[in-house]
Amino acid sequence: MQNLVAQVLPELRSHRLNGVDLGEKAMAPFYHGYSIANLPASVCQWLGAPPLAGETLGPAILDQLGQRYNHVVLMLLDGLGLDMFQLYTAEEAGGRPAGAWRSLLPDALLAPLTSIAPSTTAAALTTLWTGCPPAQHGVMGYEVWLKEYSLVANMIHHSAAMFGGDTGGLRRAGFQAEAFLPTPVLGPHLLAHGVEPYAYMPASIARSGLSSMHLNEVNVVPYVSMSDLWVSLERVLETRAGDRTYNYVYWSELDTLSHRYGPEDERVGLEFAFFSIQLERFLTRLKRQGRGDTLVLLTADHGELYTPILPTYDLKNHPELLACLSILPSGEARLAYLYVRPGCEARLQAYVEQTWPGQFRILPAAQALEAGLWGDGQVYPAVKDRIGDYVLQAQGNAYWWWAHKENPLLGRHGGLTPKEMLVPLLAMVV
Repeated sequence: MQNLVAQVLPELRSHRLNGVDLGEKAMAPFYHGYSIANLPASVCQWLGAPPLAGETLGPAILDQLGQRYNHVVLMLLDGLGLDMFQLYTAEEAGGRPAGAWRSLLPDALLAPLTSIAPSTTAAALTTLWTGCPPAQHGVMGYEVWLKEYSLVANMIHHSAAMFGGDTGGLRRAGFQAEAFLPTPVLGPHLLAHGVEPYAYMPASIARSGLSSMHLNEVNVVPYVSMSDLWVSLERVLETRAGDRTYNYVYWSELDTLSHRYGPEDERVGLEFAFFSIQLERFLTRLKRQGRGDTLVLLTADHGELYTPILPTYDLKNHPELLACLSILPSGEARLAYLYVRPGCEARLQAYVEQTWPGQFRILPAAQALEAGLWGDGQVYPAVKDRIGDYVLQAQGNAYWWWAHKENPLLGRHGGLTPKEMLVPLLAMVV
């Protein structure tokens, strides 16, 4: 295996944003070459299409993978942090990689990438389908204040954030998922340049609002199980062997288990082992065909970290703090957007410092935007309304919980720690 982690990781760790202090242990997104934001332009280059937006991966990675392929398969494993990947593929006694990875790793390239800010699915997947960072595409997190609809929206379910069991309810307010983004999406762009795009999605979300927002003019292939996924993917590659295709695979089980049980629970490792066995079988069958024209990539939208369920992080226990805010926080539990009542700024800062010393940083939102926390380039005007007045950046495994329901999550993401921000990029040519 060509392991670039030791070569690239020091550069990611030393990267800082000018004008905002995220703390010594924080990891800023590396939008210029070593972030998941650089994958869409790279995919276009590998498939012989001009970039839709953004920059390609840095030369340390791109120079190792050639220039053109007929097929690119991008497997997005929701919640697979670099630390988790390294743990579950670590060498056993005798120096042999664990399980299925004994045969997978020798021919692979491994590099670290950063996620984006916030390190969360709704924003990250939008970046992967637009090539743009959040500052340009406007999906700023899981929950976002949409001034144009006068509500905080759940950006995965496309419903009011406080509505339980509602999916797609924003349509009743005139929201159109397909027309929401201010940036073009990848599907029509690839089609226009002779590349057929496919997206393999769990059947339960294949036609969801978020999928509809991303997958315009994409062949959506719903799957109901792992066997369904692998057979469908292999058949498309076989039947379109002489064409150019982009095959995006989204798999959510690691994230689901990590939220429920914590990312270090044995269920997470076991699920990854099951996936690895199926991946090995799939790649072995492709290798037997001997075409060598398919680039298979494995990466993630973010990592995860363990977050204990503690009453101190539940904002219903802090009425004095809530009195400082004009609306409940939005964004992420670990990177929250705060809308502060005029004159309450100092009071809010003092309360946070006294109640949770060393556990949160409060950053002026405009300053963080200027520094490039959510990316640079032409900022979408609505972004300034969507990030509030201040950003609450969690340190360690702290978070805020403000929903009017029981807190069930033992694993979280969205923040800027290495566990959340660092993801693997594994590349194999078959």
